[in-house]
Amino acid sequence: MDRRTENRIDGRQTTNRVQAAECSSGCSRRRWLTTTVELLWAAAVATVTGRLDAAERPLAGWRPPRKRARSVIYMHQLGAPSQLDLFDYKPQLAKRHGEELPADLRNSQRLTAFTAEQGSWPVAASPFRFRQHGESGRWLSELLPHLGRVADQLCFVYTVQTDAINHVTGASLMLTGSQRPGRPAIGAWIQYGLGRMSDELPAYVVLTSKGSAWRGGESLQSQLWGNGFLPGEYQGVPFRSGSEPVPYLTRPRGIPAPLQRMWLSTVMQLGDGVEADEALLSSRQWETAFRMQVAVPELLSLRDESPATLQLYGPDVERPGSFAFNCLMARRLVERGVRFVQLFHRGWDHHERINQDHPLQARDVDQPSAALVEDLRLRGLLEETLVVWGSEFGRTVYCQGSLSSPDYGRDHHAGCFTVWLAGGPVRAGCGYGRTDDFSYQAVENPVHVHDLNATILACLGLDHEQLAYRYQGRDFRLTDTGGRVIDDLLDS
Repeated sequence: MDRRTENRIDGRQTTNRVQAAECSSGCSRRRWLTTTVELLWAAAVATVTGRLDAAERPLAGWRPPRKRARSVIYMHQLGAPSQLDLFDYKPQLAKRHGEELPADLRNSQRLTAFTAEQGSWPVAASPFRFRQHGESGRWLSELLPHLGRVADQLCFVYTVQTDAINHVTGASLMLTGSQRPGRPAIGAWIQYGLGRMSDELPAYVVLTSKGSAWRGGESLQSQLWGNGFLPGEYQGVPFRSGSEPVPYLTRPRGIPAPLQRMWLSTVMQLGDGVEADEALLSSRQWETAFRMQVAVPELLSLRDESPATLQLYGPDVERPGSFAFNCLMARRLVERGVRFVQLFHRGWDHHERINQDHPLQARDVDQPSAALVEDLRLRGLLEETLVVWGSEFGRTVYCQGSLSSPDYGRDHHAGCFTVWLAGGPVRAGCGYGRTDDFSYQAVENPVHVHDLNATILACLGLDHEQLAYRYQGRDFRLTDTGGRVIDDLLDS
């Protein structure tokens, strides 16, 4: 049994050696042999096809929700949007604008170097109006009018908490479960647990964009879509804007397809029976790359999209590299069987000029995000696609800089921020958790990053405690040693 197959079975934290020990103390040899053969057969089928759903794979002994998603579109807003100016409505702050933030609140949490020595921490109320939307009555800022149209499809989690207050470690914790580099990203874990659905495209695709207010700030590192210690086939594949979205994918000039096919078949035959380094491309990846030469150009062409669909996503939808274009690509990718699509949109790190720059960033993402949810719903894909919109942390209620200056900003804040989800088994139109009057601490139903990731895995039918991989003598999980599924977010 190879290491990969052994780890898939160890995902249930049950190895053949443990089963043998259990049999010696009770069960019959026939039962042990039957169980072992079933596990080996299931692992072999999974290795060959890679396309089994969670309930059919050996690691999925946990009962999934009644409904579950098959794909994920995760929109990470790098730099941290202000929950106070977008989602978490605090009308009473208008009366406290300019007052000093109570010391007992401030002293309970870490402060960054940007404001720790500031000397004064005056409350800055949001200058943007809020109103309720839909039958659910969700409060949203005037900066998000399009998202308000689909508010009844969304589930807002207002009390997400993290342990990090810097972007690199915060994004790493959010997307890999650890502040230290080297862990597999959530998309790699999901692909490892569920396998792939398409033979023409990667199972895990990454799309990036820069916002209107981006000035060269937030760092975007490949570890956020890396495979970590999982086999190399599980890492995300970045698609770039421009004429060559995947480097070196284009067939070399003068090499016809039949000749390339013959060359590929020869390489795969030479590789049969050879014990290769797991970091090298597997024969399946060679085959996928060959098929992508046809699939990717067709994917990127919008000729088959109706004018109504293009209008839904907004004026930037036909500009490669824009957030709107990437949202439409995300829908086209899951439509073609891609398991996990990760969108990164940079430009939200507003330590200054927040009242000027946040509207620019919100305008980038508002219509495309709403269009993606609506487009998936109209095509019958929302029930099988989980959509996640969030960041690495939130922003402070107190200002950074002088409140008397129009250029003040907000600092990083780990105590509470908002993430919304839609699709799959997620309860539509719900709001979960409550923050204090300053949106500084969670006072009802706090949700740690590990809890959020455990719930995302549950939406796909995966038990976060069973989805494990043995590395350097211990079992690793996306949720480390914590995490709990927030059942109240899911339809029963």
